[in-house]
Amino acid sequence: MRVSFTLSGGLALLCLACTLALAFNFPALTGRVVDQAEVISQESRADITAKSQALEQKSGIQLVVATVKSLEGGDIETYANELFRTWKLGQEQKNNGVLLLVAPNEHKVRIEVGYGLEGTLTDALSSVIISTAIIPQFKSGDFSGGIDRGVDGIISVLNGDSADWQPQPQSLLRTDEPGALNTLLPILGFFAVGLILRLIIAGIARLVSGPPGHYVTRNGKQVFVPDRGSSWSSSSSWSSSDSDSSSSSSSDSDFSGGGGSSGGGGASGSW
Repeated sequence: MRVSFTLSGGLALLCLACTLALAFNFPALTGRVVDQAEVISQESRADITAKSQALEQKSGIQLVVATVKSLEGGDIETYANELFRTWKLGQEQKNNGVLLLVAPNEHKVRIEVGYGLEGTLTDALSSVIISTAIIPQFKSGDFSGGIDRGVDGIISVLNGDSADWQPQPQSLLRTDEPGALNTLLPILGFFAVGLILRLIIAGIARLVSGPPGHYVTRNGKQVFVPDRGSSWSSSSSWSSSDSDSSSSSSSDSDFSGGGGSSGGGGASGSW
């Protein structure tokens, strides 16, 4: 009886979750830019579409920008994840889709990342792009500029150039404070001199003592036998792997998702 009750409860929760997911009135995927809120200029729309198409042709990654009039009472994380899954962004086998979702009326923005790109477009990098490239423009009312800069940031990270979007930890040493550099230099100099002297002494000692070894008696004579040792050696190898990326191209008129999915990776922000 208890097992039956538990099973019934689980099915009820599953049905409720499915009902909530279907409750959203999602816009149709009409292209790489879906501007339901009508906040993106025609020039930016064309520019973003061209960048997204070039990215997909190069790597197979599908990048879609969407603005919505309302989140319909839901949080942006749930809405973005369900919209991503409904549109099936990215290739089915690679799950390499990205969704930049903006809800101007709720002052919310999110970068939703497919399973296959979570290791590249990480939550931390997505958060930095939102906070430094997108939100400052949104605060000034420039939605086109913020979205365009956000797209540029996403594409640069996906292309392997994430240096500009790394979180910047506060420096433990502030050299702009008076006297900080003057205090540091003598300490570094002291350690450098000590290291040099140590190397010189070790070298002289080795020259004086000769190679390590011991004497043995052979046929009545003392013979010096060097000890077996290992010499310093260094080796390095570089390996590179060429990843085959399938490229796909489509005009904006017949654009559609490729069957990909997302597990909730990405980041959100508000202004």
